[in-house]
Order: sequence, then structure tokens, then C-alpha cells
Amino acid sequence: MLTEPKRGCIYITMIRTQLYLDEAVHRRLRGLARQQGRTISELVRDALVRAYGAGADEREATLRAIEGLWRNRTDIGDTSGYVKRLRHDTHRLRRLRRP
Repeated sequence: MLTEPKRGCIYITMIRTQLYLDEAVHRRLRGLARQQGRTISELVRDALVRAYGAGADEREATLRAIEGLWRNRTDIGDTSGYVKRLRHDTHRLRRLRRP
């Protein structure tokens, strides 16, 4: 959970947990941590976020990943006219609802 106090600092609340790893996984993590100058805990946290997501941030990451997905499609034609018609209809409906 991120909290942002008025002084401009960011605090990250973490919950301590304990994991049992087999020797091969621990050796691999220890080697990677040494190579990357990080801790085993950091590697495990990053792997868990990649595998299971990070809650609210996961939605934003998904949206960013699909941004422009259909940008180069040629089989669907120009969408600007379609969007204008949709907006025009909602504009017309809003005008009709006014007292």
C-alpha cells in the first residue's frame, strides 16, 4: 500500500513473510542477486508481481500493453467516422434530456 504524506515522502507498507525454497532455486536466486546487485527478496517480489500482478497497477499495465493494438489494421477501415457518429448520438440524447 502506498501512502503519500504531505512532506513529499512515499512510504511503502510491506508485510514480512517466510518462504521455503529448494536448494537449486535458492542457489539460482543467490547467483542472480549477486550479478544484479540486488537482494533475493527484491528478485522474489519482482517475480511475484510479474506472475500475479500488482493489484490496481495491473489494470493500468494491461491497458498500456494493448494501447494501439489495432493501429495498423487495414481490414477495419477508418474508425474516425464511427467515433464521430457515436459522439453525435450521445450529444443529441443529452440535448433531448434537457428540461
